[in-house]
Amino acid sequence: MAAIKAHGSLISTATTRVLTTLYEKDLEFEFVVVDMGAGEHKKEHFLCLNPFGQVPAFEDGDLKLFESRAITKYIACEYADKGTPLICKDTKKMAIVLVWTEVEAQQYDPVASKLAWELGIKPLFGMDTDTAIVEENEAKLAKVLDVYENRLAHSKYLGGDCFTLADLHHLPTLQYLLGTQTKKLFDSRPHVSAWVADITARPAWLKVQAMRNKH
Repeated sequence: MAAIKAHGSLISTATTRVLTTLYEKDLEFEFVVVDMGAGEHKKEHFLCLNPFGQVPAFEDGDLKLFESRAITKYIACEYADKGTPLICKDTKKMAIVLVWTEVEAQQYDPVASKLAWELGIKPLFGMDTDTAIVEENEAKLAKVLDVYENRLAHSKYLGGDCFTLADLHHLPTLQYLLGTQTKKLFDSRPHVSAWVADITARPAWLKVQAMRNKH
């Protein structure tokens, strides 16, 4: 039995963020499906892992973690010598990576997640999309992507010359948005479009997509 366990749902962007990191690091792990439809994430045994009753939860031996970005940073640091280097040893380069991981969390994700919910997830459950929320958040996302376009005109990846957590963290919401009308916002910016094509073709991400397609 693997020492590393990732508990979550493949619909969850936070869960797939962690799974992608595990695959990038070539780590063996056990994926424990949490049946959110049955409310399993709100039951006592799961609340012992994540007291907020949200996925994912993560175990590495005796260590128990929640919050996907904290988990990915732990994996990248603890297993720095495995698989893809997702962080930088140079502190100044790492500072730039941290800036862009914060940009993803604070500027990109709040609007991208709302769009993913309205356009990508609601239709899966037969729910109606709120067009006003979509219009408002597409305008906000366009402004964020303008900043990305400028950054990526001078750097292959957001954090520098190499793929890092700053790029990886975008993948789960990107996957939903690329299947919706919001794709046009990425396609219309050439450097953003090239970056999206690059990171969505990574083998680790394709493995996560294969997991989703099986379920």
